[in-house]
Amino acid sequence: MYDTILAGGRIVDPSQDLDATMDIAFKDGMVEALDKRIEGPTKETIDVSGKIVAPGLIDIHAHVNWGATYLSVEAETVAKNSGTTTFVDAGSAGAGTFHGFRKHVIEASPLRIIAFLNISHPGMFGYGPGFMVGESADLKFLHTAACVEVARKHADLICGVKVRLGGNVSGTLGTIPLDLAIDAAEELDLPVMVHIGPTPPRRQDILERLRPGDILTHCCRMFPNALIDRDRNIRAEVEDARARGIIFDVGHGRGSFDFNVARAMVDNGFVPDVISSDVHIVSINGPAFDVLVTMSKFLCLGVPLADVISAVTVNAARAVGRPELGSLEPGSPGDATVLTVETGAFEYYDSLGRIMTGAQKFAVEHILIAGKTWP
Repeated sequence: MYDTILAGGRIVDPSQDLDATMDIAFKDGMVEALDKRIEGPTKETIDVSGKIVAPGLIDIHAHVNWGATYLSVEAETVAKNSGTTTFVDAGSAGAGTFHGFRKHVIEASPLRIIAFLNISHPGMFGYGPGFMVGESADLKFLHTAACVEVARKHADLICGVKVRLGGNVSGTLGTIPLDLAIDAAEELDLPVMVHIGPTPPRRQDILERLRPGDILTHCCRMFPNALIDRDRNIRAEVEDARARGIIFDVGHGRGSFDFNVARAMVDNGFVPDVISSDVHIVSINGPAFDVLVTMSKFLCLGVPLADVISAVTVNAARAVGRPELGSLEPGSPGDATVLTVETGAFEYYDSLGRIMTGAQKFAVEHILIAGKTWP
């Protein structure tokens, strides 16, 4: 007996190059079958005709260490509005605080939460409305041995090492925090996710250090350190980095998304590899809101629907080393998000207060976690 059948939906699964009207069945927490019509005993059948059935959405840049850092928000609250089934926490916790994150948040959540471990021992301990204490600005916090030890102990949950760079978070240390993060990541055979902020350091100095599979987040940030030049062209060092296998992630957030940059990237055929929200206490009520709103912005900028879904499913899964996620292939984890695309006139905001009126908006209809409807 199946647990759930989603019947008659438009299955959009870029991991299989699949875009077709089909039924999909779930059993024992996994995807059991895909076919034009699935019959048989089931505990629940949901008619999703006219709706999009996508693999469960993955937000690879979120802050969900709720209750332990002022920055973080509650994953379940965000998921209900966004259809996110997997949250990747982007360095809220460091080696000194990850144990509590695991016990009190991750293990208690009905959602899948994995994490980048901050190279800073305390993690992001001083970030909220109106204040910022840069966790990367003091060498005493940057403990590579502790990072490696904790990441190995929690290897089932740690997908990489996070470091934040920029004058407001790493002070005068330049690329030293990145160099230390890469040292730890090389020892662990994991990627680094690097936050690019305002100078220093400059984007060239960051990009030249990154290795294939490393992730540059906030790729649509504004000047200074924008990835485009004054003529709206993608900078040469950015093109070179993509050719070397560097992954470009949106990481919208409160202060890292410029419509002019995003539009220029799309116009130049340089669509971000991954779309993520950087949802946290300062961005959850705008301009980011969640990953679904960020997806809607790129849909309205002209990115094809299948490419938008790729950026939050198969591409995101590969970026965090979890290729079993982000797919509806039989045998995959049974997470799915059922969406509609509404039409109308919708206002979207960037981090500079600019407004874009878009004609489309994603909306969540159903969420499946381990093959069952949630919540």
